[in-house]
Amino acid sequence: MLIDTHVHLNADQYEEDVDEVIRRALDAGVGKMVVVGFDRPTIRRALELAETYPFIYLVIGWHPVDAVDCTEEDLQWIEEIAADHPKVVGIGETGLDYHWDKSPKDVQQELFRRQIALAKKLKLPVIIHNRDATGDVVRILKEEHAAETGGIMHCFSGSPETAKECVEMNFMISLGGPVTFKNARQPKEVAKEIPLEHLLVETDAPYLAPHPYRGKRNEPSYVRLVAEQIAQLKEIPFEEVARKTTENALKIFEIRE
Repeated sequence: MLIDTHVHLNADQYEEDVDEVIRRALDAGVGKMVVVGFDRPTIRRALELAETYPFIYLVIGWHPVDAVDCTEEDLQWIEEIAADHPKVVGIGETGLDYHWDKSPKDVQQELFRRQIALAKKLKLPVIIHNRDATGDVVRILKEEHAAETGGIMHCFSGSPETAKECVEMNFMISLGGPVTFKNARQPKEVAKEIPLEHLLVETDAPYLAPHPYRGKRNEPSYVRLVAEQIAQLKEIPFEEVARKTTENALKIFEIRE
C-alpha cells in the first residue's frame, strides 16, 4: 500500500470526476489519502471528502499566500474543527511563500508562528509549505520549538543539508513529482541521501504531476511513480519504499489502520 500524504482532491480541477480519480488511486494501490484544506472553501470540501470516504483524512490550516485574508474568526474555526474532528491529522499547510507577493512577509510569518502554536496545542504535526523562503522557514521552526510536535516538509525542494537540518527538528521529508524530473538535481540528491525512515511520498495533486505526465493534471494514483523513482535512486526494491513510507505516514499522522 501507498499513502499520498498531500493531495488537493478538494480542488476545482476534480469537480467533475473526483470519484473516478479516487477509484484510480485505489486501483493503483494507494490505500489512503490525506486531503489538505488551506482556506474556508477547501477546508469545507476536505471535510466532505473525509466524511464520505473512510480512507481519506484531512489536514487543515491557512496557506501563506493568502495570509493577509486570514482573520481571528478563521483561526478559531480551524482550531475548533481540528480539536473536534477525528479525521483531522495535521495543521497546515502553513509556512512561507516569497514567490508570490500577495501577503507581506511579516503577515505570513506571524500566521506561520500562530499555526505552529496551534499544532503544538493540539499535539498535531504541522505541514510546511516553503517557496523561496528556506532561511526564514528554518529559523521560525527553531524559534517556535516546532520540534515539540514535528511535522512534514511538504514537497521538499531544498538541499540535502537543509533536509538533514529539518530531520534533526523532528520533521519528515516529503517528496513529490519533481523527484522524477530529469533536471531536478536537489530532490534526487535528497532521495539518495536522506534515510528511508525520514521520507514520505505525495503528489500535491492536481499540481506537479510526475514524469511522464508533467504539465498535465496530477492525481493521487501517480504517487506510485514518485515511490518508484525513490526506489530507483536508492537502488532498493519498490516494495521497500512503499512499505516504509506507509509506516512513516501512519506514524506521523497517528492513523490506526
